[in-house]
Amino acid sequence: MKLTADSITNLNAAVLREQGAAAIRSGDARIDFSAVRRCDTAAVACVLAWLRDARAAGRPLELVCLPDDLVSLAKLYGVDQLIAPGTPAAPAN
Repeated sequence: MKLTADSITNLNAAVLREQGAAAIRSGDARIDFSAVRRCDTAAVACVLAWLRDARAAGRPLELVCLPDDLVSLAKLYGVDQLIAPGTPAAPAN
């Protein structure tokens, strides 16, 4: 799924979270952030929810072109290892 929003904030996170969940349910194993220019903490919550969705579906999820501010927030919250850009998150065993 290629995100088309230029930001992920508390204003649009619920909609984007559901779009990502629907993509994962349909088998899309890649989320492309190349259009995203600005993030707040809601973006971290979305990514973590998508990772849980993918794990529940038994699929790896690849996150690509993560914006610098999302990576920085993930480091701040200690979840940067979970969302390393381009590295598929392993499904649950």
